[in-house]
Amino acid sequence: TLVVNNTTTSTSNATACDDYLWNGTTYTASGSYTYSTTNSNGCDSTATLNLTINPSTTSTSSATSCDTYTWNGTVYTSSGTYTYSTTNSNGCDSTATLNLTINPSTTSSSTVTACDTYSWNGTAYTSSGTYTYSTTNSNGCDSTATLNLTINPSTTSTSSVTACDDYLWNGTTYTASGSYTYSTTNSNGCDSTATL
Repeated sequence: TLVVNNTTTSTSNATACDDYLWNGTTYTASGSYTYSTTNSNGCDSTATLNLTINPSTTSTSSATSCDTYTWNGTVYTSSGTYTYSTTNSNGCDSTATLNLTINPSTTSSSTVTACDTYSWNGTAYTSSGTYTYSTTNSNGCDSTATLNLTINPSTTSTSSVTACDDYLWNGTTYTASGSYTYSTTNSNGCDSTATL
């Protein structure tokens, strides 16, 4: 009595990211692989695997920004290394790394009192007020300076006097007619010039 047992074959398809474990072996490249064993009847059994390996992807970028930086929907305000994970077009992991440098904008404020005029960053100011000057700092970011300025005026006065023989004015005795000036400072510390 003759019993004929058949050999068996099978074929399967698989797609994986990076690697694929099949019958105890890890595969990292696409290809067609076979695995031979014996079936339940003790005959040859050959399995074929048509494997597609899709790679995960990584990327690294560097950025420099002033104050804030928006990356993949997140606003960053400090320097650091940040990662963002998603999936690539093959459905595998995609990890992006950002090396970020945040440079701050700068502000400064000063208070000045001057007589008559004050020159600041190339502009002469003749009235009290709050003024701003915008430029860029050494990192290329905004730099805003504020000046709180008080302008005090110099003062002048003129008086006419007629006297006999001599006239004492501000500590000086005058014996001849003429136009004389006396310079001092006023209550604000600015020039005060009196003319007689």
